[in-house]
Amino acid sequence: MSAPTLASLLRHAQQVTPVLPERLVAWQRQEGRHHLPWQRVRDPYRVWLSEIMLQQTQVTTVLGYFDRFLQRFPDVQALAAAPLDDVLTLWSGLGYYSRARNLHRCAQDVVNLHGGQFPRSSEALQTLPGIGPSTSAAIAAFCFDERISIMDGNVKRVLSRVLGWDQDLSVKAHERALWEAAQAVLPARAGDMPSYTQGLMDLGATLCTQRKPACLTCPWSDICQARVKGDPERYPVKTRKLKRSERESWLLWLQWQDQVWLQQMPDKGVWAGLWTLPLLDDESALLALLGDKLSASIEAQPRTKHVLTHLDWYLNPRRLVLDDAASAQRLQPGLIELASSGRWVPVADLANWGLPAPLRRLLQG
Repeated sequence: MSAPTLASLLRHAQQVTPVLPERLVAWQRQEGRHHLPWQRVRDPYRVWLSEIMLQQTQVTTVLGYFDRFLQRFPDVQALAAAPLDDVLTLWSGLGYYSRARNLHRCAQDVVNLHGGQFPRSSEALQTLPGIGPSTSAAIAAFCFDERISIMDGNVKRVLSRVLGWDQDLSVKAHERALWEAAQAVLPARAGDMPSYTQGLMDLGATLCTQRKPACLTCPWSDICQARVKGDPERYPVKTRKLKRSERESWLLWLQWQDQVWLQQMPDKGVWAGLWTLPLLDDESALLALLGDKLSASIEAQPRTKHVLTHLDWYLNPRRLVLDDAASAQRLQPGLIELASSGRWVPVADLANWGLPAPLRRLLQG
């Protein structure tokens, strides 16, 4: 049997339209999720904020952060005017900190280049920092009724199953073909776009899950090609695996009079812009910084593993409690050389600093 082609995919998409979008819209309005705080709103600021937060993050985790962000930054003007440190502090624990930096830059561009109003088309939205095709489509569909399909991981799974598209989505041409099919099955009425777009998200999150999809209660049960073939869990097909790497670092945890020494990371890298304990590539460099006398008093803390999308990062904290001002002053030149932006921070104030989650747990736990 020959492999499916773009022509056959689009032909099948046309066959299931308008049944496919009509059923999904009706199902979402009756059975879909309606309790999330960013739903049933036409405010692009809230939709954009939720979309950025939900990238590679569970809804249950996002809920608290979303509320706290709105309390601190109720609109795009407030976010644009805030110092980046405040944004990173509030983001601390959500991970993928480039999202927070892009969020701040995007807010500033909306205010400075667009008069505080988000552009109304998906094409124009993609010119803003941190907004890609799927996020721009979500904002445009939810807020401005644009007939354009989102294409996040959930949607790729849902549409590849219902349309029977079993080509490798690691290949850009195959992913583009699925997006063309997604465009072909959009509702005819622009006013249905918010419900349809939310329906795609809800279906992927609640019924058409990665494992053990609930096919019997799916509104597309009888037209789903993956179910007809009896192997929905095989979709979507994506063969290219993410290459993972390992990294080992030593953390210098200095404490003096209920204060810890923190340094701000450079503008690029995993923890760019965040405040951390000094990071060193090996233990010998850490000990050399302290000198023989202070090294003898250092305490080894348990090694921890920090798992990122592409990296397993092993962290080795070494704690040194300084018992007099003279010891702290002897260290000061070396610390300043290590990180010119470093400073002593009261432990009681750490909640107000943008710390990576594993360091916050270490210092406040």
